[in-house]
Amino acid sequence: MEKKKKKKSFLKKLSYHYRILVIDDDSYENKLSFRLNRLNVFVSTFIFAMLLIVGTTLLIAFTPIKKYIPGYTAPELRKNALMLKLKTDSLKVAINQNDYFLQQLQKVLRNEVSVEDFKKTIHQQIIKPDTLNLAPGKEDSLLRKEVADREKFNINQRKSHLVYNFVPPTKGDITNPFDQKRKHFAVDIALAENTPIKAIADGVVVFSDWSQNTGQVIIIEHNNNVISIYKHNNKLLRKTGDKVSQGEVIALSGNSGEKTSGPHLHFELWIKGYPVNPTDFINFKK
Repeated sequence: MEKKKKKKSFLKKLSYHYRILVIDDDSYENKLSFRLNRLNVFVSTFIFAMLLIVGTTLLIAFTPIKKYIPGYTAPELRKNALMLKLKTDSLKVAINQNDYFLQQLQKVLRNEVSVEDFKKTIHQQIIKPDTLNLAPGKEDSLLRKEVADREKFNINQRKSHLVYNFVPPTKGDITNPFDQKRKHFAVDIALAENTPIKAIADGVVVFSDWSQNTGQVIIIEHNNNVISIYKHNNKLLRKTGDKVSQGEVIALSGNSGEKTSGPHLHFELWIKGYPVNPTDFINFKK
């Protein structure tokens, strides 16, 4: 009985009406009044809190402010970092060429080398930026050999002697091959829309989102500093942070994004920070 009385008393208190008055201190005139009860206050507070939570969530999800949140991965940030690393190595090669040029010029000034020999030597050392296939000099032979190996993608020449066992993300006709000169660091495979796209190896999804140019994109980081990139998908089946297994379906192919002319998969493979030709490691033929 006492519990029922207390419950009724509590509910009754919630329904009590109160009036808040705003009175002019000089004339005592009633300027404003509010009529409310405790239940209205609780409901209004709850609705305001929900609106605040929903508004904050929408603000973070659909505005650039999310880029300032610690731990958030901006679109294509990882790819840009890899490209910067590649450009840094290229600059190192250019610096070594300039050093070689100055050394040979000093020999000419000291009459140790003739002008004709100087011209021939420098001509042999000209760097072609589009290929970066440089003949090693005497003082920087080790560095030049490493750069040449990277640009030729001779992975097996490294000390690690790693063997990569990838499964194809899909099989089909390659309509646009890998071409370093055109800076097309990928192969484009023509596919019917909603064709299953598979992970080439075990790994962790480091990016799974939409971008304006490449549509629905998913990027996976694998062991041994290997990264695979899948672009222009119709639907992503895994989100950032998910662990995936080799051969697991991670997306459905499509034609999303602005830079596309039909349903296909744009597939990139990066090893140790450098883009490699996927056909050197994967058989895409049906």
